[in-house]
Amino acid sequence: MKIFVLGGGVIGVTTAYFLAEAGHEVTVFDRQKGPALETSFANAGEVSPGYASPWAGPGIPLKAIKWLLMKHGPLVVRPAFDPHMWTWLLKMLRNCTAERYALNKSRMVPLAEYSRDTLKALRQATGIAYDERSKGTLQLFRTQKQLDGIGGDVEVLKKYGVPYEVLDPEGCIAAEPALANVRGKFVGGLRLPGDETGDCKMFTDRLAELCVARGVTFEYDTLIRRIIRSRNRVHNMHTSTGWRAADAYVMAMGSYSAQAMRWLKRPIPVYPVKGYSITVPIKDAEAAPVSTVMDETYKVAITRLGDRIRVGGTAEISGFDMRLHESRRRTLEHSVGDLFPGGGDLKAATFWCGLRPMTPDGPPLVGRSELSNLYLNTGHGTLGWTMACGSAKVLADIISSRVPEINAHDLGPERYLK
Repeated sequence: MKIFVLGGGVIGVTTAYFLAEAGHEVTVFDRQKGPALETSFANAGEVSPGYASPWAGPGIPLKAIKWLLMKHGPLVVRPAFDPHMWTWLLKMLRNCTAERYALNKSRMVPLAEYSRDTLKALRQATGIAYDERSKGTLQLFRTQKQLDGIGGDVEVLKKYGVPYEVLDPEGCIAAEPALANVRGKFVGGLRLPGDETGDCKMFTDRLAELCVARGVTFEYDTLIRRIIRSRNRVHNMHTSTGWRAADAYVMAMGSYSAQAMRWLKRPIPVYPVKGYSITVPIKDAEAAPVSTVMDETYKVAITRLGDRIRVGGTAEISGFDMRLHESRRRTLEHSVGDLFPGGGDLKAATFWCGLRPMTPDGPPLVGRSELSNLYLNTGHGTLGWTMACGSAKVLADIISSRVPEINAHDLGPERYLK
């Protein structure tokens, strides 16, 4: 089958790879000059199935108010006259119940676990390297209240058989020795030894090379200007290089997927939530993290990527605004400088932002759309890197009329019609 994949980030490229492996003729379109140059470019670097959770949950509305008032708070809302923003926020609020949280998490964790295992299998089969480490992640608690509040999360980890360790300060230092330098700044942690880390951009670049070797064509510098439907199918699409047509199409354009779906009169509840990162050259390896440390207070992930430290965080709801705000940089610098002083050269850090495509309930959209030859692989939010390989494999199976290896029935857009 001739298939067009719209989007060349980690989601689009992994989709192209597994479709090519299934024997399809695949072309990837992207407006950038190469793969992974937008949201996949400098994310936090975690492959963390254990932390696959909806943002919408019990207590979040009250926490959001607190976060908005914090100097280094993890949440920023820049109100705008954008009906899509307010509709999305209202849908998210409706999912902030214990019942909805449990349901949505039950859809996310199996996909994330499957995705990590699929990534491992891909690594073993191809030898792909991307500054990967399999040394777990550590959620670090600065207050006793934070540590005492992990009971619900631990129960979920038990339910899904996710290995975990609740650590005292000495246990945290054993996992991340550099924390010995700031012993008094935390009270404990939750470690997930099965989690991994890696450079998403490096992975996507190298997987794109493997795709080319399998016959995939990449058309970069190509804008998708319009997608035309005829009855219940996509008929063709208009690009900056002309009209193009295929047997099937995969929507993997991240936050821009929602705009494209509105062209087709089939809207999806995906909205951009901006995240920021800094990439810091390591100055003293012994003072730097070993893997990923998640600073619970500031909702910041601090990840070792080879000779760099990637520090990522913040949820900024401001539409498609790509401006870099220095206050967000100061928050990231504060977190890493406080926990790993001297580990990196903050003066040489690079500053970046990207738009995470979020659904209001948490799980991504993976499956066939309401149009018979248009498939969705979008809405992964902060978990695009974590869920990329699994989502791509599931979708390739669906398109190839194979039964996916995990239950994917509730990942499609039909869940919003119930």
